[in-house]
Amino acid sequence: QVQLVESGGGLVQPGGSLRLTCAVSGSMFSINTMRWSRQAPGKQRELVATITSRGIPTYADSVKGRFSISRDNAKNTVYLQMNSLKPEDTAVYYCVQSRPDFVDSWGQGTQVTVSS
Repeated sequence: QVQLVESGGGLVQPGGSLRLTCAVSGSMFSINTMRWSRQAPGKQRELVATITSRGIPTYADSVKGRFSISRDNAKNTVYLQMNSLKPEDTAVYYCVQSRPDFVDSWGQGTQVTVSS
């Protein structure tokens, strides 16, 4: 059974940085597309970043130039480096695994709060 465990969230001041980590078990990690999605209170869920099995990243316009997604297939882990954080980045961040047959699995989420 696939399991995704996020870590690295917390409270950070505007302009600060955080790195989120998602450890995946129970799947053929290297063949799957990995994503980070977020949901802020009262707002719709937003896809933040995606990295394909070949390591090609894409980003939402709202985070382009500030966030970086990467993966380590040897460790079955995906990362989200978040720099120049803004209060509007405050949300619960979810790691998502997308299989080639379009079956998605979600982690439990990690809270990121950007506030002074």
